Amino acid sequence: MTAPERPRALRRVLALFAGLLVVVILSTAADALLHATGVYPPVGQPMSDALFLLATAYRLVFGTLGSVVAARTAPVRPMWHAVALGAVGTVLALAGLLATWNAGPSLGPRWYPVALVLTALPCGWLGGRLAAAAARPHTAG
Repeated sequence: MTAPERPRALRRVLALFAGLLVVVILSTAADALLHATGVYPPVGQPMSDALFLLATAYRLVFGTLGSVVAARTAPVRPMWHAVALGAVGTVLALAGLLATWNAGPSLGPRWYPVALVLTALPCGWLGGRLAAAAARPHTAG
């Protein structure tokens, strides 16, 4: 790797990290807020499917937003970075799925981690499309 390629490679990794950080911080903050306000039961108590559906919904939004951040901060190939973050999300969600598959109902319904695995790549793609649309010059109509 040549000297000029090193900073670009670092910026590419940092773009992915920034997007991932957005997803983790927003998801953790939303979870904490919903527990603190009583929308979610105390940690360790079972949640209803409806509450897991709520968690899925905001994780879709946050995953898409993280991919927008990855795309917008990427030095080159923004769509690639957005989809790559979706791939990272898929791998992390798959690890969660495998870790909790036989853990019993105390960690939630099985459909929840499956949904996270299946939606991570589409969120990455959507985030890349939204970032591309935002980056296009707007013309007065």
